[in-house]
Amino acid sequence: MINRVVLTGRLTRDVDLRYTQGGDAVATFNLAVDRRFTNQQGEREADFVSCVIWRKSAENFANFFHKGSLVGIEGRIQTRNYENQQGQRVYVTEVIVENFSFLESKKSTGNGSYQNNQPQNNTSDPFANGGSVDIQDSSLPF
Repeated sequence: MINRVVLTGRLTRDVDLRYTQGGDAVATFNLAVDRRFTNQQGEREADFVSCVIWRKSAENFANFFHKGSLVGIEGRIQTRNYENQQGQRVYVTEVIVENFSFLESKKSTGNGSYQNNQPQNNTSDPFANGGSVDIQDSSLPF
């Protein structure tokens, strides 16, 4: 059986980071995912997907992503239920995030702090500053 979810979307609000009584970090957020088609008015609609991420990944996610951030996530769908204060059974479906990806730079969003936009002087890369490398024909394997 397969239970895999891959989504790309934007955070609808800042990540809610909390800690369990045992000290484990858990973050919850909603991801707005555009539908591939438009409605009768020609507007693109979106689905709002509830997501949960745990432990160190939750802390990293909360530190790097904010409302409006474009993010890619991979995980699995999980359902759970509980009884509310009125005695009614409530069912919840959410994505348990196992991996996430940065899909835009800090510079393009104007928020977040996960990327240093300062130019780096990388001396191990001879092409970093537009330099050239002199290679002798005898060095080539062909």
